[in-house]
Amino acid sequence: MAITQQIQSIVNSALSGLYPELSGPANFQINQTKPEFEGDYTVVLFGLTKALRQKPEELGETLGKFLVNQNSNFFTAYNVIKGFLNLTIADSYWNALLEEHYYNPSYGKAAPNGKKVMVEYASPNTNKPLHLGHLRNIFLGWSIAEILKSGGYEVIKSCIVNDRGIHICKSMIAWLRFSNGETPGLAGTKGDHFVGDYYVKFNDAYKAEVEALVAAGKTKEEAEKQAPIMLEAQQMLVDWEAGKTDVIELWKQMNGWVYDGFAATYESIGANFDITYYESNTYLLGKKIVQEGLGKGVFYKKEDGSVWIDLTEDGLDEKLVQRKDGTSVYITQDIGLAQQKYEEYGMEQSIYVVGDEQNYHFKVLKLIAEKLQLPKADGIYHLSYGMVELPSGKMKSREGTVVDADDLVAEMISIAEQNTKELGKVDGFTDIELSELYNTIGLGALKFYLLRVDPQKKMIFNPEESIDIHGFTGPFIQYTHARTKSILRRESVTDSIDWMQDSLLPMEKSMLVTLEQFPSVIEQAATEHNPSAMANYIFHLCKQFNSFLTVHQISRAESVNKKELRLRIAVMTAHVISAGMGMLGIRVPEKM
Repeated sequence: MAITQQIQSIVNSALSGLYPELSGPANFQINQTKPEFEGDYTVVLFGLTKALRQKPEELGETLGKFLVNQNSNFFTAYNVIKGFLNLTIADSYWNALLEEHYYNPSYGKAAPNGKKVMVEYASPNTNKPLHLGHLRNIFLGWSIAEILKSGGYEVIKSCIVNDRGIHICKSMIAWLRFSNGETPGLAGTKGDHFVGDYYVKFNDAYKAEVEALVAAGKTKEEAEKQAPIMLEAQQMLVDWEAGKTDVIELWKQMNGWVYDGFAATYESIGANFDITYYESNTYLLGKKIVQEGLGKGVFYKKEDGSVWIDLTEDGLDEKLVQRKDGTSVYITQDIGLAQQKYEEYGMEQSIYVVGDEQNYHFKVLKLIAEKLQLPKADGIYHLSYGMVELPSGKMKSREGTVVDADDLVAEMISIAEQNTKELGKVDGFTDIELSELYNTIGLGALKFYLLRVDPQKKMIFNPEESIDIHGFTGPFIQYTHARTKSILRRESVTDSIDWMQDSLLPMEKSMLVTLEQFPSVIEQAATEHNPSAMANYIFHLCKQFNSFLTVHQISRAESVNKKELRLRIAVMTAHVISAGMGMLGIRVPEKM
């Protein structure tokens, strides 16, 4: 049990004894005591004063005295400042915490809670390679899945691949027109980049044809509809849906090139999935559900045969769920897949990691699922995140102006190599170790920078800033871990010494207070679906530990007892840094 929960329980018990007129648990907050005041944790009394008809100072004195007298093995002192009761926790509590957990790499992780969660992320299109926006999505999805695992959940990582539709046909038509039979192998190009290049070629050709038609007297709207290359793409989509053999074979071939490219990127960034769904297999799902919904009165049919749902009473509008020709729309496919996922895995919650431009879509999805009374419809959760932009503005795939994921990863590794060499700290490393180190630092910098920001906020990515070893960055944390491991290679814990005899100094206790919070941070990050809570906590821990080392040397501590205490703090700190960064998908080096 977290110490804040213990304090809450003890205070509630004390209040019940002191003030029998209180019915049920009292209303109060517990915060960490501010540095300028004496104490470890603070009970905020303002929520109690009205019910008890007491002044805050009087209530604080009565409660503080009672807590210290009745729980002297836990509370050793108190002070009251206006409506705040500051409590000092006994050193024995912190010593026991350290002794029990300092050498436990699994510290903070919750026991299995029997609940199952699916996290869907990545969702790439097979007409282009992964880009910077995909990286934020993938890192968020992978990280929240790992945090949920540490929070006691059974997690299934899933991906839906958008492998059909007009955008795929555009790349296919461009390849037929311009490739002369070229393949990724012949071109020496990664498969997803190869296909993405043809998507850009399609749009270049389309623009040229539109301009030519406008010059010939067509309106822009007419030209956009009549451009020959667009008509070819539209016909190819019809042929694909009809199962035309040559179209299906080309589709399989080009998608295969893309999947090989995706697999290489996923491996390089440490991403993985337990199950992958393909839109080509799921786009017909939901048709049966539409018919069932019509029978239940959830949907209604218009005169042209199209099927709709009226969500105006829910603050939205009318939503099409099936076209007049009987074909599904995206929302219907998602409803069908949501039901299939539940039938396959029976999860309590289904988390969709999708950008905030789809907020409306997921409101509609959840509402329809609830109205249809699909199992666990209330567990549909949209982990909405803001777009990543560059200092120069937004990215556009069709114009070829995106920041390619592979190029960005390579650039980050290159910057890590350059910075490390400039620092002159590469002595004693083999070439293989250096290559691994540059990869660890570069990829860690990229992941941390994208995860340190609350998912709901938009952000601008700055590669140079992300890798600054002195900033709010992954490399700063990696350096702190390496520094800690260096200390522990020179010194080791000695179990035979009774290190608990001396009182804790303020910075020693402060380190233990922060380390004690790790399980609560895991719980918070899991509950809020917010990896930035973990990133901020680990950064704060590292800053604090570096300050601690500046004031309190370990190897030349003032006593053997203090040396042993601080070694244990160092061991526990290293474990927590490693575990916390691991949940963000970031490796921490042993030396750096």
